[in-house]
Amino acid sequence: MAPTGDVVVYLSYPAGATRHPADLPAEVRLVAIDRWQEPTTLAAFNGGQGTINVPSWAPDGSAFAYVDYPLAEEGRTE
Repeated sequence: MAPTGDVVVYLSYPAGATRHPADLPAEVRLVAIDRWQEPTTLAAFNGGQGTINVPSWAPDGSAFAYVDYPLAEEGRTE
């Protein structure tokens, strides 16, 4: 929840996902408390456990931080 108390950011995983392994498709969604049925997708990426672990809001609620990463290319070890 934002420090302002009016919006929430959360991760959304594909239907049926029961775990959060690396490289699972995910979306960062923003929803107003008074419009819970109308979330907005802010970003779509691949991520899993550890993508968002703690509140990452700017103190004034003007920004939110999250981590994503590129999928590993086949044969690449870095």
